[in-house]
Amino acid sequence: MSTTIIDRVRELFPRMQETRRHIHRNPELSFQEFETSAYIQERLTSLNIPFRVVATTGVVATIGSGDRCVALRADIDALPMQEETGLPYASTRDGVMHACGHDTHTTMLLTAAQVLKEREASLSGVVKLLFQPGEEKTPGGASLMIADGALESPRPEIIFGQHINPDAPAGELSFVAGAMMASADELYFTIRGFAAHAAQPHKGKDPILAAAGLITHLQTLITKRRNPLDPGVITITSIHGGTATNIIPDTVELKGTLRAFDQAWRESAWAFIEEQSAAYCALHGCTCEVTILKGYPPLMNNEEATNFARSVAAGIADDVVVSDFEPKMWAEDFSFYSQMMPAAFWMLGGRPTSLESMPGLHNPKFAPEEEAMINGAAMLAQTAVDYLNRR
Repeated sequence: MSTTIIDRVRELFPRMQETRRHIHRNPELSFQEFETSAYIQERLTSLNIPFRVVATTGVVATIGSGDRCVALRADIDALPMQEETGLPYASTRDGVMHACGHDTHTTMLLTAAQVLKEREASLSGVVKLLFQPGEEKTPGGASLMIADGALESPRPEIIFGQHINPDAPAGELSFVAGAMMASADELYFTIRGFAAHAAQPHKGKDPILAAAGLITHLQTLITKRRNPLDPGVITITSIHGGTATNIIPDTVELKGTLRAFDQAWRESAWAFIEEQSAAYCALHGCTCEVTILKGYPPLMNNEEATNFARSVAAGIADDVVVSDFEPKMWAEDFSFYSQMMPAAFWMLGGRPTSLESMPGLHNPKFAPEEEAMINGAAMLAQTAVDYLNRR
């Protein structure tokens, strides 16, 4: 076809806006994306693209034929947040919002699907489209998609994905090989002491005092038990206990997160947290039960796949800016796919060029520039085409 992929995407931009705004107005929480899944299925049906439903609300579609296969992925779930953007197409559902850009991710993959379908006769293989539920919630929709056979029949050689980035100007494409995002484990602590009158602390076992010290002590995991050259984070984000000013409570509950790039250190951190929490609380005559909900592994970009994707980005249009991405301690369940095959995940700038900064991911005022989706959709389609054309 004589029209370039990005030119065709530009022609489809008004439809992209309609799609994105429909999804944005109708967000659904992780693993509850029934209407979103149905909408995706309707769009694929209208394009005559075959698909199947996996992991309850996930959709796997295929375009083309042949022995070779490349996969493209988008996540479809929203967050439990009340939107505060004031946009005319703001969420119509109380307490639910697309504050992480998954509405744009889904829109870009649907647009790439249309462009690829129009070029199906010239494809040198199969493009597999993964519309994935539950990225925002452990155990992660990617793991369930994989378990339900999303990567089989046909099996992709490689997988690509992207995420909107409010820290970069709209349309900029950013890449990094190797470690890109951290593992993410949820931490839950229940510290049990013995209730007493606050004026007679000697008759009780104070779980609040134990909790206060434990929060500080756990930071030695980072300062003394980790190679300073290897990133790692432990953060306690919630503490609940007590009901009155004159009562030492029986119980205090803590919650937090553990992030790491190195899997061996991550596993040693699990043991440290369990052992040290029990030992430290025992100093105060208390017990501590620890539950570690082991979440997403680190996201590791394959170097060859990343370099290939970066080369595609540099060629999709003269005005596309390509940059380096600084790894973050965020987490992404795309990491499950990266454990199965070569993978490259990149960031797409979403900040309006008129702004020096904008509300970030998971912020109730998050509102990326919609025109950024042009480069994102073109990048997905072009990467698939160019990869299948490799010999």
